[in-house]
Amino acid sequence: MQDSPLVTIIMPIRNEAEFIERAVRSILDNDYPAEKIEILVVDGMSDDGTRETVKKLSQADGRVKMLDNPQCIVSTAMNIGLRAARGDLFIRVDGHAEIPTDFISKSIQCLHEHPDTWVVGGHIETVADDFTGQAIASAMRSPIGVGNARFRLGDYEGWVDTLAFGTHHKWIVDKVGYFDEELVRNQDDEFNLRIILAGGKIWMSKSIQSTYFSRGSLRKLWKQYFQYGFWRIRTLQKHKRPANFRQLVPLLFVLLLFLTGLAGFLWKPLWILLVIEAGLYLLALVTGALDVGCKSGWRYAPVAPLIFAILHFGYGLGSLWGGVRFCILNGRGMKKPEEMRMSR
Repeated sequence: MQDSPLVTIIMPIRNEAEFIERAVRSILDNDYPAEKIEILVVDGMSDDGTRETVKKLSQADGRVKMLDNPQCIVSTAMNIGLRAARGDLFIRVDGHAEIPTDFISKSIQCLHEHPDTWVVGGHIETVADDFTGQAIASAMRSPIGVGNARFRLGDYEGWVDTLAFGTHHKWIVDKVGYFDEELVRNQDDEFNLRIILAGGKIWMSKSIQSTYFSRGSLRKLWKQYFQYGFWRIRTLQKHKRPANFRQLVPLLFVLLLFLTGLAGFLWKPLWILLVIEAGLYLLALVTGALDVGCKSGWRYAPVAPLIFAILHFGYGLGSLWGGVRFCILNGRGMKKPEEMRMSR
């Protein structure tokens, strides 16, 4: 570690008073050389006490610095952090996440072991403190909930198309540009897509893990996944390339149900097909609930189907609405990105 590169941790946050101290301290406690870490907390003008907590942490440890993000969206926060970063490497860590003490050192070791890799990262373990949050976290460990998103499911090592909390070479920004400030969601995915299109590679390692604190509200979960689906369409539109099949499944499913039901008014036998589709979906929900029960505990199984449906229909309807707003209406009448504040 004598020639360890300087690492900049960028934390895009807004109103994270409940988690921010734990998140920052988990970084400060890393076994990587202390003088080789800087933490840039880029705050979206929090009003819940988050800023006061960060100021105290900064006063206690000079490695912690707070920057303002008046636009209040993640992509602008990342760009503010990148322009201020002194590190040779940068890592995004959210304000409602924690990293283990060996996260940075293992990430850099992985970069050394795979010199042709532009980004390395690992598995996110989703956890929560209350029952609803724990149930959501359990559903997001199941393929029924998140498909083949390997960084959420874990137990995989190899090349991937995207992951969260990756360790990036700073020179990547010179090759692919900064984060797209139009995107209120999916900024990481779109940035990773540009890396892949530029010839870069992303490696997921079993040895790298982090902890993410799940939302404890079904309403917020719906809003989150609706926005994911909505902005996915804009990403695809910008890059004019086919989507990963995983990203299209919710949209195709919602369209199939809608079109079959609508066509049933013209030819009633199609409603039989609709019933069959609904039955197969219910079977998938039950299968997912059994998977959640086996992996996380049977008390979460009864609510798992509801959470799966929120994930699927939220993303699918968001994608459908994104298709209308971006492909049909060409974005007319939409709020500006800075009017869509960051929220958990």
